[in-house]
Amino acid sequence: MKAMSRFILLLSIIILSNFAAKAETLVADLSDHVVAITTGFTGTDLLLFGSVSDVGDVVVIVHGPTEEIVVRKKEQISGIWANKDSITFEHVPSFYSVAASPEAMSRVSSAVGRRHQIGAYNVRFDSKEDIDRQTAAPFKEALVRNKTKMGLYTKRPALVEMRGRHLFRTKVHFPANVPTGTYRVETLLLKEGTVIAAQNTPLFINKLGFGAQVFRFAHRHPALHGLAAIIIAVLAGLLANWVFRKLSQN
Repeated sequence: MKAMSRFILLLSIIILSNFAAKAETLVADLSDHVVAITTGFTGTDLLLFGSVSDVGDVVVIVHGPTEEIVVRKKEQISGIWANKDSITFEHVPSFYSVAASPEAMSRVSSAVGRRHQIGAYNVRFDSKEDIDRQTAAPFKEALVRNKTKMGLYTKRPALVEMRGRHLFRTKVHFPANVPTGTYRVETLLLKEGTVIAAQNTPLFINKLGFGAQVFRFAHRHPALHGLAAIIIAVLAGLLANWVFRKLSQN
């Protein structure tokens, strides 16, 4: 009797597990959740892959750690270019990347794009100054343009490859100057331009090795780091002067 009860319980668990797996609308994961930046790091690509139980469009958005940035507007005054106006933006993603399945972006409405920050110009920036959206727009465009030139923002979405009706994959590129910190990889499933499922996957980018130790020491003890830099520069100058005098005597 006990054996029969255990068998029924085990069978129920298996059936419920299979039902839960089938009910999962969207499942996504990364090939690696940690990127180690060491000496000689030239950038890397990570593979994001997953499956969907419903037919639709897949969009992948990567948000880097946020930062505060001051954007200045230059104007020519009496023949000299000078900074005139400026806006300070808060909570700006230091890195932004987007990838989408074919024709997905054409089916995303402007309202859905703004709500889910699909596209570089839909990323939300908070300004410290009390200004309207129209005034802030050219400053925001300049920020996105500069980030794109640095390779930290992508304006054109990369391709999410669909393998059959349910499997998908895409590559996310991180350049050599990628900022360190905690990243959020958001995968969206859209049907007729509306998001029906979403999943967030964490990603950590850290510096390792001697360079990372120097970086952390400089940020934790800036005064000592500055003093050490001065001492090293003086010693290097004295050493170079001694070598030059020796060579001159010979």
